[in-house]
Amino acid sequence: MKKLFISAIMFAGLASAAMSQGLQRDLQFWRSYDQRGVGVFETGKADTVAFDGMKVRIGGHFTQQWQNLSHSNAATPVLNASNVNVNQLIEIGAGTNLATANLNIDVLLMDGVRLNLVSYLSSRHHSETWVKGGYLQFDKLPFLGNPEFFTKYMTLRVGHMEINYGDAHFRRTDNGNAMYNPFVGNYIMDAFTTEVGGDLTFQNNGLLIVAGLTGGEIQGGITNPSKRKPNFIGKLGYDKQLSDDFRLRLTGSVYTTSGSARNTLWGGDRGGSRYYLVLENTLASTSANFTSGRINPGQTDNITAMVFNPFLKYKGLEIFGNFESSKGKAANESVDRTWKQTAIDVVYRFGQNEKFYLAARGNRVNGPLAGSGLEVEMERAQIGGGWFISKNILAKLEYVSQNYKGFAANDIRKNGNFNGLMIEGVIGF
Repeated sequence: MKKLFISAIMFAGLASAAMSQGLQRDLQFWRSYDQRGVGVFETGKADTVAFDGMKVRIGGHFTQQWQNLSHSNAATPVLNASNVNVNQLIEIGAGTNLATANLNIDVLLMDGVRLNLVSYLSSRHHSETWVKGGYLQFDKLPFLGNPEFFTKYMTLRVGHMEINYGDAHFRRTDNGNAMYNPFVGNYIMDAFTTEVGGDLTFQNNGLLIVAGLTGGEIQGGITNPSKRKPNFIGKLGYDKQLSDDFRLRLTGSVYTTSGSARNTLWGGDRGGSRYYLVLENTLASTSANFTSGRINPGQTDNITAMVFNPFLKYKGLEIFGNFESSKGKAANESVDRTWKQTAIDVVYRFGQNEKFYLAARGNRVNGPLAGSGLEVEMERAQIGGGWFISKNILAKLEYVSQNYKGFAANDIRKNGNFNGLMIEGVIGF
């Protein structure tokens, strides 16, 4: 509670200072942290903000949930050394979750050159403030005479950054930043990690090409060099406003590495799940068991993941799909395992400036568990809506239900289910 109070004071103080000093301005080639950032993927090449010297922008996100979920399972009792049944579910009920907060710092260093730094002031998994990542983005090269081709078509990012694999990461909740997600929770199998490296993006008349090279791990390292292999990221797509009413975006992405000390494509989100303590036992804590409701396929080596993302928006109706396959293995396994995920979001936005929306999502994952090879499946349905009280304030309501199928009798997830209501409030600036 003391940590949360200090974070809230820091957050409020930074917001007040930034606004009083006029630092809440838009920057070149930048995605807004409020409602205007909804529906934005890669930053475009439209140079709409004049450069008049170095600028510092301080922003942030603050998110709070009220949770009323129940859960059940049919697992057989398993006693540990202390005679505790580790398959007995912890009792949960209605209440508020820990508030989460992000601090966003953007610095326009030169014309077309921007620094981005995001820190988690309060998160579910970590008890201290820590840096998510930071990178330099080049949309122009003023120190090389601003080559016209680069200025018109290219964007270069280098640093320790959120990787550009697929399109779902542009819509997911990132700790305190829940402004872009029409739902409360992310996908069951959540592709998110930060890695050291860079990517180069080409954009022209709707055509999108991304090529990236990273170290393949959430942290850099120089030990175990024989295990550390480079990771390659690619994306090919088309994104265009075909008429005043209709936008079409289609992308396909690949993420591949032949080896790593510990890859975290499916375990890189240390902000944690929004569904606190679902399907967890009586020994669980919100920080240690921070991925409640998700599944990590346990692929930490020799990974190749591919995803196809269609996005269509006609007037207020938008449809987003995520059709994904990931092949890989754990370090102690000799055979690759393949997991598949399907998700479809349907969102209808209405009212002046689309201040209201209704949303529904279906999400299914299936694949063989590490060790046993047992084929399991998880299905989730989310139905809800939201209200942008202002461009900086969003209120969400969601009903969620998730089922677990195919798990062994001695697994706590055997015939598991959780369901109920979530309410979330978000501030972003």
